[in-house]
Amino acid sequence: MTDTSPQGSGTRRVRKVLTTRRGGFSASPYDSFNLGDHVGDDPAAVAANRRRLAEGMGLDPARFVWMEQIHSNTVTVIDGPRDEPVPATDAIVTRVPDLALVVLVADCVPVLLSDDDAGVIAAVHAGRIGARNGIVAKAVAAMVELGATPANIHALLGAAAGGENYEVPEAMAADVEKHLPGSRTTTTKGTPGLDVRAGLMRQLHGLGVTNINAEPRCTIAETDYFSYRREGTTGRQAGVVVLVGEA
Repeated sequence: MTDTSPQGSGTRRVRKVLTTRRGGFSASPYDSFNLGDHVGDDPAAVAANRRRLAEGMGLDPARFVWMEQIHSNTVTVIDGPRDEPVPATDAIVTRVPDLALVVLVADCVPVLLSDDDAGVIAAVHAGRIGARNGIVAKAVAAMVELGATPANIHALLGAAAGGENYEVPEAMAADVEKHLPGSRTTTTKGTPGLDVRAGLMRQLHGLGVTNINAEPRCTIAETDYFSYRREGTTGRQAGVVVLVGEA
């Protein structure tokens, strides 16, 4: 689990966390830090992994907000804890302190956004379809409606399928490139490929979000991560963003 340093000045801070598949309780093929409760893993193991995540971040598990991710471009503004995952959404935004927004991935791009001056954060599930259909741009727009300024937004993009390994049909590569310029690439096999993370970084720059950090590793190639394309049946790692309450 990688926990970024607190951001911001004064009493307001933002934490961003990216997990790997290591250090949990799940058995193969979900070994071992699987945080997805919808992939066939033992519910008790998932619950233990989620408790470990909460303990590691020093937060109440009830303060974690999960999504029912469906590869949409739907953004939902959250005003408090939820007993169940937010239905049918792929981005959640809040101004509520000490609320942990979670995105689950296994090749898709986890995008964590924050404007610590405005006190607005977002967690975004940016897979090929959602990214192609503007989920990240819509999340930024929702943040702006809550008082954020693009120039003040920091973006952290986690490990995801890399263009060198993410092979797709030519028509699909062309279609995504049309809607998310900068995504089309060529794999190491010389075939059409996609680098959704690169396309999102270009899109964010175009939106005025220039403070960007990206984890460059490829989930398909590196076994420290769950990868649906590599494994089929597998777990999910997480990206988590929290607006820390005033001291």
